[in-house]
Amino acid sequence: MKSKTVFYCTDCGNETPKWQGQCSACGSWNTIVEHKNAAQKKGEGPISVSRRVVAPATAIPLSELDTAAGEIRFSTGISELDRVLGGGAVKGSLVLVGGAPGVGKSTLLLQICGNMDNRKILYVSGEESQKQLKMRADRLGVSGVPLYVLAETNLDEITDNIESLSPDVLVIDSIQTLYNPEVTASPGSITQVKACTMNLMQIAKGRGVTIFVIGHVNKDGDIAGPRVLEHMVDCVLYFEGDSNMSHRILRAAKNRFGSTNEIGVFEMSDKGLDEVKNPSELLLSGRPENTPGTCVTCVMEGTRPVLAEIQALLTPTSFNLPRRTTNGVDYNRAMLLMAVLEKRGGLHIGGCDAYINVVGGLHLGEPSIDLAEILAIASSYRDKALDSDLVVIGEVGLTGEVRTIASVNQRLAEIRRLGFSKCILPIQNSDKLVKPDGLKLTMVRTIRDALKAAMI
Repeated sequence: MKSKTVFYCTDCGNETPKWQGQCSACGSWNTIVEHKNAAQKKGEGPISVSRRVVAPATAIPLSELDTAAGEIRFSTGISELDRVLGGGAVKGSLVLVGGAPGVGKSTLLLQICGNMDNRKILYVSGEESQKQLKMRADRLGVSGVPLYVLAETNLDEITDNIESLSPDVLVIDSIQTLYNPEVTASPGSITQVKACTMNLMQIAKGRGVTIFVIGHVNKDGDIAGPRVLEHMVDCVLYFEGDSNMSHRILRAAKNRFGSTNEIGVFEMSDKGLDEVKNPSELLLSGRPENTPGTCVTCVMEGTRPVLAEIQALLTPTSFNLPRRTTNGVDYNRAMLLMAVLEKRGGLHIGGCDAYINVVGGLHLGEPSIDLAEILAIASSYRDKALDSDLVVIGEVGLTGEVRTIASVNQRLAEIRRLGFSKCILPIQNSDKLVKPDGLKLTMVRTIRDALKAAMI
């Protein structure tokens, strides 16, 4: 018998017989890693990576399937999570939750267990003992639910408990700690992660168990392990947040049963995670008034309009090459807007260091923030403050024109509800516009019109 060395791509899981700089399957560079398989006798088949946990499946005509029969979706008891999942958890789905260490992934899932009183739940932890889980549950106030806890990393033992308990919901904390004894690889390796996830997927689809899996992230912020892991699961949720700040954002990167644009906002307290029903008020709390370099905009996160504050700081540079830093907005897009402002707006900002930040740690990727970003930069450059009750929305093109935006009526209703009385928006949105009472609208065609309307 002779051991065999194979090489895997950590992004897509593609296997190659030798190391190479670029993966031939996905094209990623420097993602090939070495892994030694166990020796096999001549004539033996490959090592099994799965275990029969469900009855053999039979093909059924699509027309005979009835999604209305039985309960397909159910509430997790946390409305912000239900929003991100597309209206609640789906029976038999496999959900992967990733995030930085200490952001609150385990806290969120344990609170979910405490809110589903009418369902049998099995919480499997490979990182904590059962007594440690009990201490954390007492701190979070989780009690009085049919919740079973298991401190185990052996997948066979976990499967035996699933067969004996028949839970409705299964929580795995975390996938990198599990191992399949039929696979001769260390826990957390590519082979083990793929094999364990495949077993969990069979359990979810065959038994109708809703499974939440916690995944560690690497230094780049991606879920550790092969990229194929994200392809195997139904939903991929990222729990984002700064450990120095109290609020957290739950965002869907993949969702087979709903939109990937929705976000859920939470605030971390000593009693766990509290839902933030109105994230706009949280993100705008403490906003300085009559201060140059700040502008409020409104973005659509799925079906929810959210108001956010963009701040900019411009100072004369003391270096040959001005410094540019962004946080919460795309760097290349910000540099493009600064070039448009200098060329079309007439502001000579090329010799200034520029720092752009979105308050609250929110990342804004929608082009409707372009005009607010430009006005914040112009306000800081001219050291003139914008009106504190002004909101700016609009996309900006390379010729300096302000282009139309979507869902404008929903944005305006949210702007007025939070007490703002002025709004600058594209003139192309004047058709089919529903103006809320008490909100003054200024329609602009170019960034020069917007600078004039904002009096900077």
